[in-house]
Amino acid sequence: MKFNASPENTLGVEVEAGIVDRESLALVARSDEVLSELAAPFGDEHPKAKHEFYQSSIEVITGICDTVPDAERDLRATFDDVEAALAKRGLALQPGGLHPFSGWQELTVTDDERYRNFAERIQWPARRSMCHGIHYHVGVQSGDASVAIANSLAIQLPLFIALSASSPFWHGLDTGLDSSRTKVFEAMPTNDLPPLLSGWSEFEELMDVLIKGGAIESVRELWWDIRPHPGFGTVELRMSDAMATMREILALAALAQCSVYDLSRRFEAGETLPSLHPWVLKQNKWRAARFGLDTMLIENDEGDNRDIKELIDSEISRLSEVARTLGCADQLADLRLIVEHGNGATRQRREFARTGDLKSVVALLLREWETNTPTGW
Repeated sequence: MKFNASPENTLGVEVEAGIVDRESLALVARSDEVLSELAAPFGDEHPKAKHEFYQSSIEVITGICDTVPDAERDLRATFDDVEAALAKRGLALQPGGLHPFSGWQELTVTDDERYRNFAERIQWPARRSMCHGIHYHVGVQSGDASVAIANSLAIQLPLFIALSASSPFWHGLDTGLDSSRTKVFEAMPTNDLPPLLSGWSEFEELMDVLIKGGAIESVRELWWDIRPHPGFGTVELRMSDAMATMREILALAALAQCSVYDLSRRFEAGETLPSLHPWVLKQNKWRAARFGLDTMLIENDEGDNRDIKELIDSEISRLSEVARTLGCADQLADLRLIVEHGNGATRQRREFARTGDLKSVVALLLREWETNTPTGW
């Protein structure tokens, strides 16, 4: 399996979002007509606006970007087109990891052979996966580097989950979790923390076993929270909820690019990258999904706990020079505003406590997206 190495730590971003009717604020199956309109100038499909499993979802992707500001310009250009097509139909984009009250039973699967096979093979776990996430791709120099970096990035995974957490409500109820999307998606048969592998050869061997055994058809069906992506030559970070503002999306993009840049250079220098025991990683992931920014994480294999907010602040400080090098210092600093004012789950709960109405929560999400301003900032 060839790894298409990236000479630079380039950045790519994939953003999933829901489509809601502006009056009912419920999810609606309208992606076919919207994407058909957007595809017209290009032939079969728009190069950066894509279908998702349900017709009530849409995905916007960037090309290969050098910097976080480049990714912002790329995303905004496509979202401008998408939102114009939605607006003329009385529709809007709904950000956030899950829709607060629409049920998966009400949704329509996209009429595509891949999605039909997916639904037939996996059944209930697939059909309930009405969730929206954000994936960050960062280029790395080799297959061995991609495995080593994915192993080590698992330590930072809870930070991404807690900062992005924006799915407290599901099917009309408060789940008690900041990121219930994390647990919904964990039901998928190939979703998990990345296994701690020794290098690219072991990754290849594992892929051979999984494909030969019929567990997956290709690496595309390997839905680890962090995975090497051989086709793109990247490490892909897949653990984040979709967030309500572009500003938050870019803040975590900065954390992703800076973290991989740092680990990439440490790997090149021959350093053994840090790791934690798999059980500790699993426990920390759970704590971040359950409690968001109001939790302690186990910071070493001796079992010592440390406040997640302190860990985030420490990472921002440690990566500040890298961020200046990569031109994303302002975006990385925005992580402190998320910590100070609350993640998306906190803001949604505040709105529900104020109104007692989940429609007002959806309206909040739409307002934050359209103004690019998290409530309270």
